[in-house]
Amino acid sequence: MCGVAGLFDYRARRAPEALTAQGRAMADALLHRGPDAGDVWADAIAGIALGHRRLSIIDLSPAGAQPMASSCGRFVVSYNGEVYNADTLKSELEAAGRKFRGHCDTEVIVEGFAVWGVDATIKRLIGMFALALWDRQDRALYLVRDRLGIKPMYWIETGEQLLFGSELKALRAVKEWSPSLDRDAVAAYLRFAYVPGSCGIYQGVRQLAPGTILVARGGKPVEIRTYWSLDEIAAKGQADRFAGSEDEAVQILDALLSDAIKRRMVADVPLGAFLSGGIDSSTVLALMQKSSTRPVRSFSIGFREKGFDEAPHAARVARHLGTDHTELYVEPGHALDVIPRLSDMYDEPFADPSQIPTFLVSEMTRRHVTVALSGDGGDELFAGYTRYFRSEAVRRVLDAVPRGARGLAAAAVKSVAPSTWSALGSWAMPQFGDRVHKLAGALAGTPGDFYRLMVTHWDNPDAIVRGGAEPKGLLWDDSLAGRVSDPVERMQYLDTLTYLPDDILTKVDRASMAVSLEARVPLLDHRVVEFSWRLRPALKASGGMGKRVLRRVLDRYVPKALIDRPKMGFGVPIDSWLRGPLKDWAEDLLGEHRLAAEGVFDPAPIRAKWREHLSGERNWQYPLWTVLMFQAWKARWLP
Repeated sequence: MCGVAGLFDYRARRAPEALTAQGRAMADALLHRGPDAGDVWADAIAGIALGHRRLSIIDLSPAGAQPMASSCGRFVVSYNGEVYNADTLKSELEAAGRKFRGHCDTEVIVEGFAVWGVDATIKRLIGMFALALWDRQDRALYLVRDRLGIKPMYWIETGEQLLFGSELKALRAVKEWSPSLDRDAVAAYLRFAYVPGSCGIYQGVRQLAPGTILVARGGKPVEIRTYWSLDEIAAKGQADRFAGSEDEAVQILDALLSDAIKRRMVADVPLGAFLSGGIDSSTVLALMQKSSTRPVRSFSIGFREKGFDEAPHAARVARHLGTDHTELYVEPGHALDVIPRLSDMYDEPFADPSQIPTFLVSEMTRRHVTVALSGDGGDELFAGYTRYFRSEAVRRVLDAVPRGARGLAAAAVKSVAPSTWSALGSWAMPQFGDRVHKLAGALAGTPGDFYRLMVTHWDNPDAIVRGGAEPKGLLWDDSLAGRVSDPVERMQYLDTLTYLPDDILTKVDRASMAVSLEARVPLLDHRVVEFSWRLRPALKASGGMGKRVLRRVLDRYVPKALIDRPKMGFGVPIDSWLRGPLKDWAEDLLGEHRLAAEGVFDPAPIRAKWREHLSGERNWQYPLWTVLMFQAWKARWLP
C-alpha cells in the first residue's frame, strides 16, 4: 500500500529542479502511507511530476520501486493498491513477448497498459487501486480509481495545472494553492458526518468517483469516463436473477469468497485479519484459515464499557478456528488520546465515532503484521444493516395508516419524551427513545424518505451553515425506485455508492494507513459484488434477518451459537465521554462566542443540543460529534 501524488502543469512553467522538488514535497506529505521508500519522476518539458511513497508488500526489492516505467518507455505509473490476479496477467503478457525484471503487480499493470491499452487493462484487474499514469507519447495523464472506491484519489484543477494525491495533505504541499472552505460541502457533511465524494471540503477539490478514469491533456477539458458502473451491475442482476436453489447459491458464494480471500493472502510480509466476532469478519477469517497450513494471525480489541465489548465473542470464534489470536483491552485514556490526532489522520471533516476503535485495532495489529484482511462490505452486499429491517416495519405501518392520519400519528409519537420511550423500550435497543422519534419522522413522509432520515445527523443543515446550500445528490433521485424496485435492495444500492466509499472505506483506509498497515477487503471483490446483485432479495434478507446466504456460508465453518446475537456495531461511548472526560474539550470547540466569531455555523441550534445532551435529557452524541470533528479539523487546517 502506498501514497500517490503529483501535478500536471499544463503550461510547463517550472524548471526541472523546481518541478521535481514540488513532486517530492507532495509525496513526502504522505510518508505514513509509504515509509519504506519514495521517489519522483518528472518531465519538465511536459510539466508532469509523479511522486510516490512505498509500503513494500510484494517484491520488496528495488525491482518494485515506483514511479515505474514500462519496458518500452511509453508509460510511467505511480500506483497505490494491490492487484490480486497479477500472476495470471503476467503469464499473458509474457506470452505476448514482455520481459519482467521482478514479480510485483506494479510491473504487470504498467506492461499491461503498453500491450492492451489503459481501459482494457483496468477492466482486467481484480483488486483495489488508485493510480496516476503518464502517457509520454500522447502527453496524457490518467487518474484511475478502483470499482468500489477502496483506495482514494483527490484532484483539483487550479491555475492551469492539475494537482492530485491520495490525501489532501499532498495537495496542500503546493504552496501556490490557497485552499478555501466550500460551505455547500460543509452542509452536506453535517447531514452525513462525512464529506460526500461528489463534493470537496475545499472549493474545487473532488474525489475521483469509484469505477472511473480521468484523462487530462494540456489545453483540453478534463474527461472522466466510467469503466465499471454499479447502476449497470444492478440492472443486469435484476434482469438475470440467479435461478438456482439456495444451497447452490451458498456453494457458489463459498467458492467466490474462498478465491477472493486466498488471492488476498499473497504477500511477502506478515499477514493477519481483523476479527470482531461478527458474521463478516468471522467469515473472512474462517476462509483464511481454510486456505492456510498454519494458524492465521487474528486481532481484536475490547472495551471495559458495557455494550461496547465484542472481544469475548471474537475470542470464542478464534478458539474454534484455531487462529493465533491477539486482543487488546483499551482503557478510556488510550482511546481519548487518539482524538487529538483525528484531524491529521482523516485530513478532512469525518465524524464516524468508530474511527477511534478502527485506528486502535490498526495500531495494535501493525505491531505484529503489515497486512490485515477486513470484513467490510458484507452489510452493503448482503443486507446486514438494521435500518433495512426498520424500513420494512415503517413501510408496513405506512400501508396500514391512512395518509391523512400519518401526521397525527407522528405527532402523537413525538408528544412522548424520548426519555420515556427509552424507559419503556430499553430492552429493545440502545437509545430507543431517540430512534422512536426519528422513526416518527418517517410517518409523515414516504417510504423513500426513510433512508434519508436514518442516515441524517442534522435534519436541515442549510439552516445551520451560514452561506451553505446542501447539494441534493443521489438520495433525492426520484427515478431510483424505477431502477431498483425492491426497497431493501434500493437502500443497499444507495449505501454501496455513498456510505460505503465515503464513510466505511475512508475510515479503514485512513486509520490503517496512519500506521502504515495495508487493509484488504475481500468481500468487495467485484466478482462477489456482481454475484450479490443476481441473488433474489429473499436470499439476502428475509424474516427480519439479513445476510442469509452469507450466514449459511459461515455455518459451514463456525457453529451458529458463536455468531447468533444482536448486531453491536463497532463503537465507543461518545455520549458519556462528552458528559465526562471530553466535556471541557467539547465546550471549548462549541463555545457560543467562538462559533459566532468563526462565522461558519449558527450557534443557537448547536448550543441547544449541547445543553440537552449535558442535562441527560437527550442523547445528541452523533450530531454533536459531527460539529466537534469539523471544529477540530478547522482549527488544524483552516485556523
